[in-house]
Amino acid sequence: MIGRLTGVLAAKSPPQLLLDVGGVGYEVDVPMSTFFNLPAAGERVTLLTHFVVREDAQTLYGFLTPDERSTFRALVRISGVGPRTALAILSGLSVADLAAAVGRQEAGRLVKVPGIGKKTAERLLLELKGKLGPEPAPSTAAPADAAQADIVQALLALGYNEREAGAALKALPAGVEVSEGIRLALKALSR
Repeated sequence: MIGRLTGVLAAKSPPQLLLDVGGVGYEVDVPMSTFFNLPAAGERVTLLTHFVVREDAQTLYGFLTPDERSTFRALVRISGVGPRTALAILSGLSVADLAAAVGRQEAGRLVKVPGIGKKTAERLLLELKGKLGPEPAPSTAAPADAAQADIVQALLALGYNEREAGAALKALPAGVEVSEGIRLALKALSR
């Protein structure tokens, strides 16, 4: 397994670069987030790598940060997401933006990446939940008790975002039961 390469950047042509390591030139595919942060040709660079062996090819993927590589690895573990799709995602979104989109379950941000449709975006959100670092900070309208938390979770499961769920929660009377709270929240959100 090749885990890291350090050498002279011989050539770069998006999304691939040629890295000269002791006289051996390695072709490495990189996401655009890495590509734009590379030094000029002729400079030394260290890349963390992920080596993929397939029946018809052996490909090296390179990353400047451990977060990019670990996110890439999390993406390729998802059924139907290959290395090219993972590179496209990391080229379209930073690791922090992807983590925020997953934490907030925002499929719309993923659909903006070329090659990612609605179904793939929803699968990514489901599979990556809790795997890309810390969850986003709770909203300012954090539920005060278990019933309110259950109401918010029900609204999120029905497709409402945190802002909408928080606004509906504020409109509910204090001490409302879960089932009644969900009914009232849905009525308020339908207006």
